Amino acid sequence: MGDEMKPLSSPASRVLGWGWVAVVALLLVDLAFRGSGASSLVAGSVLLITVGVAYVLWLRPRVVPGAEGVRLVNPLRDTFVPWSVFTWADVTDALRVHAGEDVYRSWSLRETRRARVRENLRRADDGSGVAAQADDDPRSMRPVDHAARQLREEAQRRRAQPTAGSVPGEAAASASEDAAPDGGGRGAPRTPSTVWAPDAVAALGIPVFLLIMVLLLI
Repeated sequence: MGDEMKPLSSPASRVLGWGWVAVVALLLVDLAFRGSGASSLVAGSVLLITVGVAYVLWLRPRVVPGAEGVRLVNPLRDTFVPWSVFTWADVTDALRVHAGEDVYRSWSLRETRRARVRENLRRADDGSGVAAQADDDPRSMRPVDHAARQLREEAQRRRAQPTAGSVPGEAAASASEDAAPDGGGRGAPRTPSTVWAPDAVAALGIPVFLLIMVLLLI
């Protein structure tokens, strides 16, 4: 749909991830043509493990706002926070999503504490008026702060929409129960939920299994 927010991720991490995948692809091609023996199989398995690590740490993590809530895709686990229990989003050294007293952190949207200190000092030197004006102008905000603001605005917008879940009656309750985290299915959680990610486990487990098999066979 046209009103859906796009997934939020770190451009630098994705560049690093895809850059490393390209390097490994070239190395694997070189091994295929010039390598031989058990050492080449071990080297190829290790390279595949590094691809899995790059996927899990750099390519996979993102923040995905949807119709029913926001999903924090972290290296090994995914956390889904419904808009109905979303209370706030802020930034310390990473983007944090609040659901009442529970706080969930994003791996993908991060910045160093030094950068936060520099930003706070800059705003203090500018004065309270300039700082408040900067908060109102997305162009003056740091990317992670802007992402937190987008999530807060999206949560307000979603809760204000006259969806079926806001209509009183049994039909509305049924519609709310049938909604899925991605907006199309049954069993949407009414509370935040965290699950292990099969794709991340496979990205790491399969290359490690191949390396073990190679070591056992040589």
